[in-house]
Amino acid sequence: MKKNGINRREMLGSIAALGATATLGLTQVKTAALNMATPPLTQAEMTAVDTAMGKKGKYVEAENTYTVPLPRNDLKVTVKGEAVPISFGFGGWVSVKKTMDGKSAVLMSDTVLLEEEVNPLVSAAHANGLEISAIHNHFFYEQPRIFYMHLHGMGTVADLAKSYAATIKNNKLFPANQPSVTAPTRTAKEIFDLPALDKIVGKTGAVNGATYKYTIGRDDQQITAMGAEMTANIGLNSWASFAGSADAAHIAGDMAMLEAEVNPVIKALRQNNLEVVAVHNHMLGESPRIIFLHYYGRGADFRRAYDCERRRLPDCFGATL
Repeated sequence: MKKNGINRREMLGSIAALGATATLGLTQVKTAALNMATPPLTQAEMTAVDTAMGKKGKYVEAENTYTVPLPRNDLKVTVKGEAVPISFGFGGWVSVKKTMDGKSAVLMSDTVLLEEEVNPLVSAAHANGLEISAIHNHFFYEQPRIFYMHLHGMGTVADLAKSYAATIKNNKLFPANQPSVTAPTRTAKEIFDLPALDKIVGKTGAVNGATYKYTIGRDDQQITAMGAEMTANIGLNSWASFAGSADAAHIAGDMAMLEAEVNPVIKALRQNNLEVVAVHNHMLGESPRIIFLHYYGRGADFRRAYDCERRRLPDCFGATL
């Protein structure tokens, strides 16, 4: 039965497609040899980030990347008139890691901003020695209107942390400016059939309050920018978030693609009734070039597993890459 434009079968087929397109391991991409290892961050460097931000982050040792999440818990966001949790796609972040030669460090950030906050943050970033790499939308239908600004910089970890903290100190992004958060009455574990979704996608997602999110890196490629290896926890990833109810879930996500992959992915998303919301860059000077695509959908009940899980992914995908 159709509900809000996408039925249960189409939704689950689209999520199966996500697993294929995000890893793009069907036939055309070969695993890249990663010849240089990123040096680890020291405890003193991570402490410098925590001190500047006034909030502890998380270190992913496999990528030698340190990330501080920056959710906009001060906002109340609706999509198509329905309230959605901030974790659905309205959380920013800042990450740091060393360049591959160990001589410097790189900072990357994605910030969640109201329209009137964009240009003051541009000016603050430039005043503090950081650069803007992108400004764009991630959604349609959201209220209030939200924009996303990507920032980057190079230097020592401590200097980058201080510069970034000074950039956002007068914005709601800064952790000290955020309100306390009340835990949701029901988490995604109670709302969705997570084992069924994991089986379809072929990955394990993460529960974040009322949201369930898949994050998939581009481990088939070595992408570099500013002398650092771009990995999942510094922004090179595809993701999909579920929110709402099992009867009419919202899905939103982002796809990280090589240039030649852009239109095959767009075609596949449209064939599976998902809306293409934006196509743009997130970084500057990366090699090879990466294009990001944001999509949105609203689906009917997907608690029962679609028979796609018993078929080959390219058949479910609805397109040949």
